[in-house]
Amino acid sequence: MASGNLVHGGMTIGCPHGGRVVPAAAGGGAGVLIDGAPVATATDLFVVSGCAHVVAGRPQPCTGVRWTPDGGGGGVCVDGVPVLLDTTAALCFSAALVPQGPPVVASAGGGRPGGLAGVTSR
Repeated sequence: MASGNLVHGGMTIGCPHGGRVVPAAAGGGAGVLIDGAPVATATDLFVVSGCAHVVAGRPQPCTGVRWTPDGGGGGVCVDGVPVLLDTTAALCFSAALVPQGPPVVASAGGGRPGGLAGVTSR
């Protein structure tokens, strides 16, 4: 069984080179919110901006992230789609689909004990 924290819109995610990862389109998790932000699911698209990665003197920035849920959150699904955890396997890719390394996921705890205020659903 997988363990970890749910990935959601209130988290800070970056590429390994300092770029910012943001969801480009929300998929199945829009009906389940954590602190008002939708949870991320395997169908969500993530883009990278501001990556400064250079290979042999040529810019090769990360442009997207691909997550491999492999069962996701221990069988937890939203509308039949696996949720993403901060422990879910993922890789950042260049525009040429060259793997660039795993994303860095950090929680936005909101200053509360235990981190988050609550989970809501439709």
